[in-house]
Amino acid sequence: MTSTLVHSGTLVDAAGERPGWVLVEPGRIAQVGDPFEAFPAADRIVDASGGYVTPGFVDIHGHGGGGCYYEDGTEAALEALVAHRAHGTTRAVGSFVTNPLDSTVASLQASRAAMEREPGYIGVHLEGPFLAPGRKGAHDPELLRHPDRDTVAMLLDEGAGVIRQITLAPELPGALDAIPTFVDAGVRVAVGHTDCDYDTAREAFARGASLVTHAFNAMAPIQGRFPGVLGAAVGADHVTIEVIADAIHVHPASVSLLFDAAPGRVALVTDAMAAAAAPPGRYLLGGLKVEVVDGRAVLDGTDTLAGSTLTMDWALRTAVASGVSMTDAVAALTTVPARAIGESDEPVLAPGSRGDLVVLTGDLAVAEVLTV
Repeated sequence: MTSTLVHSGTLVDAAGERPGWVLVEPGRIAQVGDPFEAFPAADRIVDASGGYVTPGFVDIHGHGGGGCYYEDGTEAALEALVAHRAHGTTRAVGSFVTNPLDSTVASLQASRAAMEREPGYIGVHLEGPFLAPGRKGAHDPELLRHPDRDTVAMLLDEGAGVIRQITLAPELPGALDAIPTFVDAGVRVAVGHTDCDYDTAREAFARGASLVTHAFNAMAPIQGRFPGVLGAAVGADHVTIEVIADAIHVHPASVSLLFDAAPGRVALVTDAMAAAAAPPGRYLLGGLKVEVVDGRAVLDGTDTLAGSTLTMDWALRTAVASGVSMTDAVAALTTVPARAIGESDEPVLAPGSRGDLVVLTGDLAVAEVLTV
């Protein structure tokens, strides 16, 4: 048995900030104490002086990293997770772009094998194929389709126990009826890549949709007479709103505004493609060519954003720099996304909780990551 004591840092989770120490034994947090208590014995000591200690980050929308995509097989999924783990992500939902259905099924089976090998890989997010053609983003328009009953049933059957979340455009034929079908099967439904109006979004949320895919992107903007998806989401207390805080997809002021508008319901996500934690250059996303320059990923020859190169520690720094409190930003990396997809093991700094920790320096760089 190996135990690790992390001491002298500021502990931060959804409950707030406080000085203290954390003792981790295999798999679980064993003790949490204040700095006036004597440190317990441990096999390994980590001094977090001047920095922070948080629960492990939970990314519920990321396509890959380290040159790999989650959908490209078991080994690729595990390598992508390793790349993001170095930046604090200890649990990840692998997002798939729109592919031929037989390819998606093969990717689901490969992810099932990855989940059996790695407790940090907690499932799959299907970002397609049920997307609006006019808001397709970096998805192949020829592969988009409506959520007919047979396709929905096939995906639920092949992805049982693997699919955690699916994005759909609620204005598509059959979409509103598909939402409760997914929800009843334990799959969280996100509204995204959509041209739907406020009333349609409200109906989607009333039928059980509980997430918004990457706020401000691939949807109509909020306007005075047209509040749209985000207007509906802000008014729906059960809805979690994803945001990509890389200062490329969304202006930092808009990130801060979102936290103010929907307190406790914003999840920081990466939407990362393979170039995250990897060199710039040319990549593929699904079957589409992507060029990455200065951290910006776009479809080759266009200005269309094709995912991001974001990591969760970068998202934390962006959020805090935009004026979001450290507590709220850490919650948006941990408890908020975990609850959004139904994780029963909440990422908090408390005895009995999962032993995933991130040790950060004073300037919010990752110094160390502990995982179960």
